[in-house]
Amino acid sequence: MHAFDVLGDPVRRRILELLARGDHTAGGVTEVIRAEFGISQPAVSQQLKVLRENGFATVRAEGTRRIYAVDPSGVDAATGWLDGLRGFWSQRLDALGTELARGRRARRTEEQP
Repeated sequence: MHAFDVLGDPVRRRILELLARGDHTAGGVTEVIRAEFGISQPAVSQQLKVLRENGFATVRAEGTRRIYAVDPSGVDAATGWLDGLRGFWSQRLDALGTELARGRRARRTEEQP
């Protein structure tokens, strides 16, 4: 699954937002997601599984609890893909900045007596 397919789901994005603030138990994630999205515990577990299998989350056992955390490798994959587009946008944004500056300079020149 492509990184943006994973991130395209609002439930998975919300789970990642939670995990980005710190590690959470599976139960803690489920509690928040069920309250916000009204989905079942098995559905939340499935979303956590997708995040794990695609490199966006890790899980570790602490006794009977499962603790989830963000896995930076998934985020790195998405960032790498975006970096490939950055050059395209950088040139256009630089050109836009030049045109905006040119327009401001022209207005100042017109305003001077």
